[in-house]
Amino acid sequence: MNRSLIVIAVALVATILFGAACGKSGSNGNISRGKVIKTATAGNLTATLSNSTGQLKQGDQEVILDFIDSSGKPIDVGAVSLNFHMAQMGPMAEMNDGTAFTSTGTPGIYRGRVNIEVGGEWQAQLAYEGPAGNGKTTFSVTAR
Repeated sequence: MNRSLIVIAVALVATILFGAACGKSGSNGNISRGKVIKTATAGNLTATLSNSTGQLKQGDQEVILDFIDSSGKPIDVGAVSLNFHMAQMGPMAEMNDGTAFTSTGTPGIYRGRVNIEVGGEWQAQLAYEGPAGNGKTTFSVTAR
């Protein structure tokens, strides 16, 4: 009988630890957004672009994009697009580097991958369309 209790206790502890490890994405169970790269107003929402370093860099990287309303509540915006645009300069052709987003399972927070071709000043072209309506904005961001 004692052996059965020990087996049950060990199974319960293992289940709790496994659930905690799988369910936690960052501090307080939230998605880890990292450090802010840039915040901008898009429509009637605030959009924040972030990553682990707080800086956009040349090359392939992961970014987090989140949207909040005026009360600070995360808002699911539906379809999101973020394009990094650099105008033609001399012999260098115009560049457009799109971000591919996936849902994080947390409303209003999107995980994306982008490959920034070169360092320098980029115009981030952000748009969304869905349950929160439509919005778009453009903001400058420097890739190092």
